[in-house]
Amino acid sequence: MRQSAPPKTYRVKSFGCQMNVYDGERMGELLGDKGMTPAAEGEDADLIVLNTCHIREKAAEKVYSDIGRLTKNGKQPMIAVAGCVAQAEGEEIMKRSPAVGMVVGPQAYHRLPDMIDKAARGERATDTDMPAETKFDALPRRRKVGPSAFLTIQEGCDKFCTYCVVPYTRGAEISRPFADLVTEAERLVASGAREITLLGQNVNAWSGEDAKGNSTGLEGLIKALAALPDLQRIRYTTSHPNDMSDALIAAHGEVEKLMPYLHLPVQSGSDRVLKAMNRSHTAESYLKLLERFREVRPDIALSGDFIVGFPGESDAEFEDTLKLVDEVRYAQAFSFKYSPRPGTPAAGMEGQIAREVMDERLQRLQAALNRDQLAFNRASEGKICDVLVERKGKHPGQWLGKSPWLQSVFFEGEAQIGDLVQVELAEAGPNSIRGRLLEKIAA
Repeated sequence: MRQSAPPKTYRVKSFGCQMNVYDGERMGELLGDKGMTPAAEGEDADLIVLNTCHIREKAAEKVYSDIGRLTKNGKQPMIAVAGCVAQAEGEEIMKRSPAVGMVVGPQAYHRLPDMIDKAARGERATDTDMPAETKFDALPRRRKVGPSAFLTIQEGCDKFCTYCVVPYTRGAEISRPFADLVTEAERLVASGAREITLLGQNVNAWSGEDAKGNSTGLEGLIKALAALPDLQRIRYTTSHPNDMSDALIAAHGEVEKLMPYLHLPVQSGSDRVLKAMNRSHTAESYLKLLERFREVRPDIALSGDFIVGFPGESDAEFEDTLKLVDEVRYAQAFSFKYSPRPGTPAAGMEGQIAREVMDERLQRLQAALNRDQLAFNRASEGKICDVLVERKGKHPGQWLGKSPWLQSVFFEGEAQIGDLVQVELAEAGPNSIRGRLLEKIAA
């Protein structure tokens, strides 16, 4: 790698989950503290950070494709590969791609500024350590944020689902300290956030000691954040059924600022498949859990994750998944074809499902999920609710925001980004709802 001038502009391209989006934002803040500025839209950047996700199939190959695109026609930007692909395959990336100046894992990106200095001197570097000290202590304070902000409270996973690489790329479950999270939330609110989404690989595994030194779970943190006067909304994702406590379920009926939305992945409706996945719950226990949420918050919108074509999944077992979907009637859901991740137990299991079978199953599942999402949206027609304005719409005078149930709502009228407005939900589509502005809600 040749020596080059220190980069002045950057672009962070994040893939995958909301935690990657959060990490990408924090990397941008690190680069800003180093004196760099985001590259203007349509212009080349001196430094490109590819913040990768390892969940989907051929994730590494997509990284190499991006690197090739960035270096075609003689272009020579400084390239950093970050995220979970970097953690899992960092050494191989450095071997295969001489254009990459640095590889940094998701627990080490706070060291990115020093790595950039080395790269400018022509020294390539890889850092995929999972240090005992938390990276969050080394990150700069949050600066300008939008009306809806992410806050990572927990990282890592101890569940070891047989299809998943997260325990290997993000490490063991750790919870950030209560006081640090309250302080960061206060700063986010002071910078303009009206809604905070608490993030974690298993966010409801978070635990800590509150301001009085008492042990608490996620419900205690939510109640502390709800006490912040200018914070209007709280959400959290992604949860695991095994970490859902009685107190957290009760909080959905007790905390007004906790939005009526729950993302709780199930992955399959077949108990045999769930056991093979090492999910540690059954279809029945999952359904009973959802019933408890509906008891305390009858209007709650439910969301889930599904994998079709897990090794050995029979036609009858896939039908069990469709039956579960029919029973739950999800407001939103995410569904994927199984893809073997290197190093995971499921990758070596017998009974790998043919691609065409997975394709057909995914189409059937998504048809059912889309049916239910449209039905949920249509059932919302006529409701009056508050909408948090997040951005301008496509047309003059149009605004886009989110309902309490995380539906995309567009409307016309006098408003500004960050306003909380009262809207009548008038006409529902599969992915959004047209609203009629009634009034602005006083802060």
